Amino acid sequence: MPRTRSLAWSELKLGIVGVGAVVLAALLIVAVGGEGGFPWQRYPLRTTFDDVAGLKAGAVVRVSGKDVGKVTTLTFSGARIEVAMTISKSVRPLLTNESRPSIGSLSLLGEPIIEISAAPQGTPVKDDGYVLAAPAAQRLTDLAATAGKDLDQVTQLVADVRAGKGTMGKLITDQAVYDELQGFLGAATRVTQSLESSHGTMGSLINDPKVYTELTASLQNLHDMTTRLNNGEGALGALLKDPDMAASLKATTSNLQGITDRMTKSDGTMGKLINEHELYDKLNNVAQHVDDLTQALNNGKGSIAQLVHDRQLYDNMNSVATELKGLLADIRKDPRKYLNVHVSIF
Repeated sequence: MPRTRSLAWSELKLGIVGVGAVVLAALLIVAVGGEGGFPWQRYPLRTTFDDVAGLKAGAVVRVSGKDVGKVTTLTFSGARIEVAMTISKSVRPLLTNESRPSIGSLSLLGEPIIEISAAPQGTPVKDDGYVLAAPAAQRLTDLAATAGKDLDQVTQLVADVRAGKGTMGKLITDQAVYDELQGFLGAATRVTQSLESSHGTMGSLINDPKVYTELTASLQNLHDMTTRLNNGEGALGALLKDPDMAASLKATTSNLQGITDRMTKSDGTMGKLINEHELYDKLNNVAQHVDDLTQALNNGKGSIAQLVHDRQLYDNMNSVATELKGLLADIRKDPRKYLNVHVSIF
């Protein structure tokens, strides 16, 4: 009997050691493969994506490039997919309401993972809380599709160039365009040579120090002029700087504006002349009569025209005026000679 009991105790101890070894091995496996430590060292978080791009349970979760947890479940939440994760409590202060999870990959062609940006300035997310997902990055398939479209466009462009379409195509395939380009390059070469040899105004400006000096002097004069204007010197400078002159000019402009307004409203003779057609017609008729009178005088018609053009008539009238003047002088000297008054009664 004692031997049987000893055997049972030995077997029990062996079993206890074996179970302990299994539990320890399991804990080591969880600690090494769980990406977040032991279960009591992790806390749950959630997020949602429109497209998880093949993400699976057990995928790695990274914060700033460091593995800190893993994906536990993926379930539909309406049209979106809700992703549950377990994260190491050591990074809890870094995962806040300003952190943004996104779908990444272990390598260029590797399996998808979740990458979360660290944001210690925000408020830490509680257990089983949600972090808002960042906008989805362009996936490799999308990049491949875009690259395929770009390659098709490049192929079409090369085909168009070979077919002589567009400027580049004509430049490559059309001999006339090539010759014109060669001519243009030759002309540009000749212009450059002329500039280098000081031919022309531009060449002299580049190579002749005298021209450069004169241009510098002109610029200096312009600078002096602008300085004087800024200092209020001269009439134009006073106009720019003197408030009294500016006010006077403003008043003159206002008066001119008032005059033009009155003319527009037909106030005064000038306004009526501009706006009333009847007054214009009258002035036009008067001008026509004056023109007719002038033509009549020039043509010698009428007494006044004869007086202007007939020298004899002018001389006769001049002699009559002279004789009349002499008669009046004689009458003033001796009135009795010309004025005899006889008074008789009965």
